[in-house]
Amino acid sequence: MKGTFRSLRIFNYRVWAGGALVSNIGTWAQRIGQDWLVLTQLTHHNATAVGTVMALQFGPQLLMLPWSGFAADHLDRRKLLIATQAAMGLLALALGILTIGGWVHLWQVYVFAFLLGCVTAFDAPARQTFVSDLVGEADLSNAVALNSTSFNAARMIGPAVAGMLIASVGEGWLFVINAASFAAVLASLCLLRIHELHREERAVRSRGSLADGFRYVWHRPDLKAVLVMLFLIGTFGLNFPIFISTMSVTVFHGDASQYGLLTSIMAIGTVGGALLAARREKPGFVLLSIAAATFGVGLLLAAMMPSYWLFGSALLVVGVAAPTFTISTNSMMQLSTERTMRGRVLAIRLAVALGGTPIGAPIVGWVVDRFGARWALGVGATAGCIAAAVGIRYLAKYRQLQLHVDGWHPRFTLGDAGSVGALPGK
Repeated sequence: MKGTFRSLRIFNYRVWAGGALVSNIGTWAQRIGQDWLVLTQLTHHNATAVGTVMALQFGPQLLMLPWSGFAADHLDRRKLLIATQAAMGLLALALGILTIGGWVHLWQVYVFAFLLGCVTAFDAPARQTFVSDLVGEADLSNAVALNSTSFNAARMIGPAVAGMLIASVGEGWLFVINAASFAAVLASLCLLRIHELHREERAVRSRGSLADGFRYVWHRPDLKAVLVMLFLIGTFGLNFPIFISTMSVTVFHGDASQYGLLTSIMAIGTVGGALLAARREKPGFVLLSIAAATFGVGLLLAAMMPSYWLFGSALLVVGVAAPTFTISTNSMMQLSTERTMRGRVLAIRLAVALGGTPIGAPIVGWVVDRFGARWALGVGATAGCIAAAVGIRYLAKYRQLQLHVDGWHPRFTLGDAGSVGALPGK
């Protein structure tokens, strides 16, 4: 594991990672609290309402795509992040005050989810491209993976914390504590050594530059294939707040602490998957296709599990596959994209990954209400398998993927790189 944590040797990255971890724990705790508030306090186990909250929270990623990517490429990312992180903290504080006072209603949660989505639309591409300012090109893939490790470590801790806080002080104080956690990431941004940042040439402002990202992606078959795979899994597969909360409540009849524990169990797998991704120098389509297929099979197993703990064990498999897939798409698109286009391309990636939620989350929520939580998991499993097929099609068309049978042993090869099994980065 010697090279796994190499980005932490850089002062600016260490400071940033420490602040981000604290803030991410608070953010994950709030997500659990918000879903639980909607599912058990503001509605009677209405999965469609949870899906609507997710749609409103992630929809702005798509609506604000032209401006969010433009901002990440043209503005000072550090100052932009200070503004967005402060705004997110204030929104969490306001929702917490409403909840503590007993004034919160479902429509207010909808409004706050939409406002948070608007801020996040500008925060996410700036935050992801800011990594290259912290570490430079040589350690970029490692830093991206460590960022995901931090995010998923927070996913492991945050839900467990949320379960305890909901039971002891309620959702409102949980939101207030999350608001306070943003102070950590704001402090880290202020403590960075500005002169050590890897400043890069900013994109030239010109007429039509907002559309340049779309034109750039359109002429890249590899980026288009990645985005199609990401749309399928992001829209129908990454709906874990719906999957886990409804399985916990309607199938296994659990409480908030059991819901938080299931989310933490899956997060153990995601941390492992993210750490494995941190060791890879350059992921590629073979790894992407395997991860998508594993994700689909894992959700299928989860849908069939008869007990709480067996369901949790299946979530471990899903947990390893999900970050392997998402980190690989992030690293592939950053490493293969021109620096002056990176913000806009990553904004498109985020819009596809999260902007599909307004489509998928209500559909998945409706499937839960109409047919049950297990069928909703089946929808996600199908999406993962179709995404794997898209990756295999790209390899067959552009990389000459071929199947050979040696005795009883099938063997896949790439026409331009030899054995697929021997080249996981391809």
